[in-house]
Amino acid sequence: MLPVIALVGRPNVGKSTLFNALTGTRDALVADLPGLTRDRKYGYTKSDFQPCILVDTGGLTPGADGVEKLMAEQSLRAMEEADRVLFVLDARQGCTATDHFVAQLIRRSGKPCLVVVNKSEGQEGFSAGADFHQLGLGEPLAISATHGSGLRSLMEVALEGFETHVAEIPDDRDRIRVAVIGRPNVGKSTLINRLIGEERLVAFDMPGTTRDSVEVPFERDGQQFTLIDTAGVRRKSRVDEAIEKFSIIKALQAVDSAHVVIGIVDAHDTVAEQDAALFGMATERGRALVIAVNKWDNIPPDQRDQIRAGIDARFPFLEFAYLHFISARHGTGVGEMVGSVIAAYNASMSELPTPDLTRVLEAAIVQHQPPLVRGRRIKLRYAHQGGRNPPVIVIHGSQADHLPDGYRRYLMNTFREAFKLKGTPVRIQLRSEENPFAGKRNTLTPRQVRKRQRLMQRVKKGK
Repeated sequence: MLPVIALVGRPNVGKSTLFNALTGTRDALVADLPGLTRDRKYGYTKSDFQPCILVDTGGLTPGADGVEKLMAEQSLRAMEEADRVLFVLDARQGCTATDHFVAQLIRRSGKPCLVVVNKSEGQEGFSAGADFHQLGLGEPLAISATHGSGLRSLMEVALEGFETHVAEIPDDRDRIRVAVIGRPNVGKSTLINRLIGEERLVAFDMPGTTRDSVEVPFERDGQQFTLIDTAGVRRKSRVDEAIEKFSIIKALQAVDSAHVVIGIVDAHDTVAEQDAALFGMATERGRALVIAVNKWDNIPPDQRDQIRAGIDARFPFLEFAYLHFISARHGTGVGEMVGSVIAAYNASMSELPTPDLTRVLEAAIVQHQPPLVRGRRIKLRYAHQGGRNPPVIVIHGSQADHLPDGYRRYLMNTFREAFKLKGTPVRIQLRSEENPFAGKRNTLTPRQVRKRQRLMQRVKKGK
C-alpha cells in the first residue's frame, strides 16, 4: 500500500499549489481566493519522487458554519485516513490564531505531522520558519510551492520511515470514467455520495458549492469506476466571476476525459435550453450519455407526464441516451442507472466487424436506396469501423460525400439498431472513391475515336 499524505492548513496558504507541484499536474484549481478548495482531491506524486498518495483539502477555520463546516469535515476525514500530515503555513503572514487552531486539530488526530512553511522564497530557511516554532509541532521546513524550491527535501523527510521500494501506481485503464454534469444545484455531488455510500463530497443546498472537478474511485459488482464530480454550468451571460469560469473549463475538460457522461436535470425546474446545450456538447465530443431526472420522488403523479413530455420536446436529438428518473438523496432508481452506464460504455467500445457492417449497409440500401445526385445514383459499396468511443463507421462509395443528412441519419439509426448501440452516439464518415480517369485528357486521335465507335456499333448489332 502506498503511504497517504494529507495537506492541511488554513485557507489560502498554498495547499493546492503544493499539491499540483508534487503531482506534476494542474488537477487542483488554484487562485488567490480563500476557500476555493472544498472537497478532498487525491493524486499521486510525480515519477521523480518516492510514490505516495497526496490529499488536497479545504482550509480549516474556527467557528465554521454552513458550507465551511462541511469543508472542515472533509479535511478532518482526510487527516483520519492519512499516514502523515503536512501542515502548510504562510511565511509572509507569519503564525496566526487560525494556525494555532489547526495545530490543535492536528494534535487531537494523533497523526505524525510535518510543519511546512510555504511562500518562503527570498527568505533564509531559519528566518522563514522561526515564527512557527511556537506551534510546538517540530522543526519547520521552508519551501516555495510556486518556484519548486525545497520540495525534494520536503518529500524525503515526509516519507521517512515508510518502505522505499518502488510501488506501482494503480492502472486505471480498466476503469470506466464517468463525468457527472448539469446546472448548479441539481444534485451532482449528492448522487456521487449516494453511489459510494459516504459523504465523500460537499453537498449543500447552495448553487456553486462544487468549484473544482473531483475524481472519486468507485466499485460495484466487480466493475471499477472513476466518478468525476463537476461544477455546475450556467449560461455565459450569467457567469461573471473568474473562478466560476475556470470551474466551467474544468467541467468541460472532465467531459473530454470521460467515457460516459451522466447528465442531471432537476425535476422541479423547467428543462431549459442550457440543459440541451450542455448535453449536446457532451454528444458532440462523442461521449456516451445517461440522462438522470433527479428529485423525482417529490413530484406529484399528475405532473410527471408533463415533465416527460418536456424532456422529449427538449432532447429529441438524444433519443439514443438512457433516461432514468431518480432520487439521489433517497437512492430511488440509482442502482438501475449504474447498469445503464455500463451498457452505454460497452456500446461505445464495441468492435464492429467489417463483413457485418457491410451486410447491414447492403440491407439498408435495399430497404431504402440513396437518392440521385445530378441524375446519378449515389453508390455505397462497403463499410468498416474507424474508431471507438464513440463508434465511427466509415462508408466508401461513389459520390458518397453528397449523401444528404436525412439519409445519413437513416444509416446511423440502422447501424445503432442492428448492433445494439444504445447509449452512445454513432458517427458516420463518408469516403468517395476517386475516378482514376478524372482530370485526364483524351489522348486518342480522331482516327482511333472513329475506329472505336465502329467497333461499338458492331458489338451492339451482335457481329
